[in-house]
Amino acid sequence: MEAFAAEMFAPLTRSDQRAKGVTYLRGLLLDGRRKSMQPMAARLGVDHQGLQQFVTTSTWDAGAVRARLAGRAVALIRPVAWVVDDTGFPKVGVGSPGVARQYSGTLGRVANCQIGVSVHAVTDAASCPLDWRLFLPESWDEAKAAPAAVKAAKAKQRKTLTNAPRAVAPAGRDAGGADAGVDVQAVTEAARARRRRCGIPADEGHRPKWMMALEMLDGLAERGLRPPLLAADAGYGDNSQFRDALDERHIPYIVQVKGDALAHPREALPAERVWSGHGRPPTRTEPRYPHPARSLAEHVVEHVRAAGRGAAVTISWREGSKGVLSSQFIVLRVRPAGHRVARDPHGTLPERWLIAQWPHDEAEPVKYWLSSLPADTDPADLIRLGKIRWRIEHDYRELKTGLGLDHFEGRSWIGWHRHVTLVTAAHLFITTLRLDPKAAAPA
Repeated sequence: MEAFAAEMFAPLTRSDQRAKGVTYLRGLLLDGRRKSMQPMAARLGVDHQGLQQFVTTSTWDAGAVRARLAGRAVALIRPVAWVVDDTGFPKVGVGSPGVARQYSGTLGRVANCQIGVSVHAVTDAASCPLDWRLFLPESWDEAKAAPAAVKAAKAKQRKTLTNAPRAVAPAGRDAGGADAGVDVQAVTEAARARRRRCGIPADEGHRPKWMMALEMLDGLAERGLRPPLLAADAGYGDNSQFRDALDERHIPYIVQVKGDALAHPREALPAERVWSGHGRPPTRTEPRYPHPARSLAEHVVEHVRAAGRGAAVTISWREGSKGVLSSQFIVLRVRPAGHRVARDPHGTLPERWLIAQWPHDEAEPVKYWLSSLPADTDPADLIRLGKIRWRIEHDYRELKTGLGLDHFEGRSWIGWHRHVTLVTAAHLFITTLRLDPKAAAPA
């Protein structure tokens, strides 16, 4: 472990910082239910103030350590894909950076929590995080907190008026007025004060999770690390801007989407716009598809209607705890609507794989994916790669329950990013032991 830590913590210029890094790593790896600083310090027999200072106020670059960890993880795991995902960190108070009432897929509901966005290198046998970002809701952004509060207040007013149509707005205030009863200055100052207390950098603000994922991919690419394939759930895959950005970066993908996403049939072709001579001439002359796009669900149903229910193929993708996992799938080619890039000179949209999981005992498909993998890709490979996100759930479970990913109790921006970096180091060390049959068992 000390050899591993010496390599991973080499970016820390001071020897006392490197020593603290080893101590923190030991604390995360030791048995114990809580991996926050005080319980860890008690188990290690050290002063918890030293650990706290190392994580929250010491001067070291967590990004440089994460970059070193990422390089080691990719070389060790030899991933078949990278996976983008996010996870929730439930919180009781409101002082932790980024905490707010927001939806967490981890919790399956709206709750008071933080959200961490992460990129992982994966195979069916191993995986490890490569980078992390803490998501900031609009309420934590000085420029967006007040507009978001006004929007929420107006939505609440509309709901109230809908439920009570005879209600009268308070005298002197229009229920749909610009301020909607929100003290814009107070909301902005509150966001500024929260940011100041948590030490959030001035250039960090609210942006969608898919943008944060792209930032991490770009940062890793600058260090020579690129994904062989990117996989993601519908929270990312449903966003055509995210898929376009992957196309622009020449990153192949297989992403889950909802059945109401729109696409044209594979054989559909755009046609030149021709003015009939009547009415106003068209202002745009580029080719367009003559028929409106239809939902992915409609494409699948039409395919089955034409080819029969036997068009679904049974494919197994891995061994599960109760045996081989398999199901029935429809696999066909479509042209997803809404693309900004990759059109040919004639305005033709690119072809993509549409995969629908449609078990024989279900009335309709239960999951959908879109993929930019080549047209000659084996359907079994499509299914295996589309399903590979299961490794991330394994990661999050081990990172949280075994290594204390969500046990950090500090309230600083830099502290959160340093803690997740150190937890990633602990996870990579364990993964190294698992994959190296010659590695000595930890004492």
